Amino acid sequence: MKKVIKAQDVKFNYTVEGSGSQAVILMHGWGCNHTTLASIERLLTDNFTVYNVDFPGFGDSTEPPTVWGMEQYTSIMEQLVQTEGISRPILMGHSFGGRVGIIFASRNDVAKLVLIDAAGVKPRRSLKYYFKVYSYKLYKKLLPLAVGKQRADKIIDNYRKRVGSSDYNNASPMMRRIMSNVVNEDLCHFMPSIKCPTLLVWGENDTATPVADAKKMERLIPDAGLVVFKGAGHYSFLDNPYQFAAVIRSFLSEEMKNKK
Repeated sequence: MKKVIKAQDVKFNYTVEGSGSQAVILMHGWGCNHTTLASIERLLTDNFTVYNVDFPGFGDSTEPPTVWGMEQYTSIMEQLVQTEGISRPILMGHSFGGRVGIIFASRNDVAKLVLIDAAGVKPRRSLKYYFKVYSYKLYKKLLPLAVGKQRADKIIDNYRKRVGSSDYNNASPMMRRIMSNVVNEDLCHFMPSIKCPTLLVWGENDTATPVADAKKMERLIPDAGLVVFKGAGHYSFLDNPYQFAAVIRSFLSEEMKNKK
């Protein structure tokens, strides 16, 4: 069933499937939508009521009208929980969705949290990276003065397409600004406040959010355990679906027994 909430000047779409008194909320990664987590949804619907969201700016949800940060994305999830009357949900977040899960679980009553190749640890940057970033900003500011705005915009756009990430290049101008904002938010200070049992599921070869991030989360979250899938990447739940299903069933075994 497709549903929508109108809040914070956006239309926030999500689906509701399955049965059971316990709610599970699925939260996708950046550049994706609720269909990315369809295999996890199918795994859970026999035992849980599953809410699968399209974050604002993705899927059928409209873009934020201003540059959102993690606070806005988390608060709209809190509004969904309040609107649906959900009590103590189980949260599952992949990549960017894990960011929302971390903040949400740090300040709300959550039954369990599953972080799948989750973002939230600010990456260490080399001096070369910062030189590249600030050189680009200076270049972007000065080039229009030298060649005119129209030509400068074309040159800068071509440069961005060559060196920018696919997520950044495929985003609209507003979502690019939001992406630049949220990826620089370090969420480590939220992690010690997460009180629920937390499962970390990671791909051994994840380069977007490396296993080192998962190990730091495991240290900072009081009741956390880490499972690493050999040979899997950033989409570990798709790279190794059978092992993922087994791990999730084990972690949620008690809730599956008491689904009614």
